Formats: sequence, C-alpha cells, structure tokens
Amino acid sequence: MALPDRMVCFTGHRELKEDPELLFYKVLEKTEQLIRQGYVYFAAGGARGFDAIAAQAVLKLEEKYPHIRLILVLPFPQPYVREGGWTQEDIRQHEEHKKRAFQVIYTRKAYGVGCYYHRNRYLVDFSSVCLCYQYKNTGGTAYTVSYAREKGRKIIPI
Repeated sequence: MALPDRMVCFTGHRELKEDPELLFYKVLEKTEQLIRQGYVYFAAGGARGFDAIAAQAVLKLEEKYPHIRLILVLPFPQPYVREGGWTQEDIRQHEEHKKRAFQVIYTRKAYGVGCYYHRNRYLVDFSSVCLCYQYKNTGGTAYTVSYAREKGRKIIPI
C-alpha cells in the first residue's frame, strides 16, 4: 500500500446535484493541484457517481503525469450486483476503471453488514488528504468526511 503522506482519498455522493461534466473538471483541477504538491496515489471507493468521476479524472491526469496511480478500494467484488441504480454504462465504466487502476483492493470478500463503512475507513486510514463532494450531512460521505476530520486529515471540499 502507498505511503499515507503521498495519498489522497476521494469520497462523495452517488447521486449528483451538479452537472457531472462540471464536477469532473473541478475534480481534475483540485487533483492536479495535489499532484503538483507531490501526491502520487489517489484512492477512490469504486461507487457510481462521484467515485466514478474521481477515478476518471485520475486516469485522465495519468496521461499528463504518468507517475501518478489510481487505487480502487472496493467494499467487495461487483458492488453493482448488490446495489440498485447502476446502469450498463456505469458497470462498463467501473470494470474499465478496475482494468486501468494501479491496484484494486477489496476490503471484504463479499457483502456484509458494515462493509461500506469498513471501505470508507480504509480509504481515510491510508491517506493524508480527503477530497470530498458532500452536500448533505447524512450517509456514507458525511461519515467518511467526519472520520477524516477526526483522524486529522486535510479536507478539501469540491
């Protein structure tokens, strides 16, 4: 696993309140600033919505900065089988991200109670910065941002 002082994690909602293309460019800009500060590893949770946008931004920036690495931290294999809301395009993109990622980590072998919280804590525990897209104070994103704050991580909102 990467060194925490060189790793950034992403957290954000599955449902987007912003235009996805605009959000993509905001993530691209913030991530590039972090690359210029020396961050190399970028960990995303593999969910649809913000996680997918973050992974796509890192893969795009990898073209310009070939030394950076996308790490996917997934709660279990094939989350789209268990979760609702995934389109065929979401699934195709998820599988593409897994193929192109530097590393794919599964925090559990199968779905189980608390598996998403376990994944979210893992993301924070191995990072020093948390780049987040949060518009509500409930759910997994709010928990992850709160946990990152509690652990003393730098929080960068989008």
